[in-house]
Amino acid sequence: MPVTIQRAVHNAVVLCIDDDPAILECEQRFLEAFGYRVLTALSGSRGVELASIHSVDVVIVDYCMPEMNGQDVAVEIKRLRPHAPIIMLSGAVDIPKKASKVVDAFVVKDRLGSQLLPVIAELHKGGTSMTTLRSPFYD
Repeated sequence: MPVTIQRAVHNAVVLCIDDDPAILECEQRFLEAFGYRVLTALSGSRGVELASIHSVDVVIVDYCMPEMNGQDVAVEIKRLRPHAPIIMLSGAVDIPKKASKVVDAFVVKDRLGSQLLPVIAELHKGGTSMTTLRSPFYD
C-alpha cells in the first residue's frame, strides 16, 4: 500500500451504510485496519441519523437496501453534509444513471479490496473518482 494513501486518510471518519451485517462488519474491519474511524448503520434511515449527528469525512452506502435505497440516502446525506464525498457500492455492475449523479464514486462490491482505499484517498484529498468509473449506468 503506498504511503500517500495512508497519509491522505489519517484519522478520517467513514460512515458505512449497508443492510447486510456481514458486509458491514467486513467494511468496518478492513477500514479500521488502515486507520479509519468507522461509524456503521444497518439501514438508510440510521445512516442519515448518524450523518446528522457526527461529522463524517466520507460516506460509503450500498445501493440496494430496503426502505431507503442508496440513492435516497445519498440525497439526504448531501443535504446534511454537502462536502462529504459519497461512494456507492453495489453487487450489480450497473445502477441507474440518476443514482450516479448524486454520488462521487461507484465501486462494485467484488472489487472492494482493490478499489475502495484508492477511491477514498482520492475523494478525501479533494479529487474526483467519477471519471474512473468503468461500470455502465442505465436510465
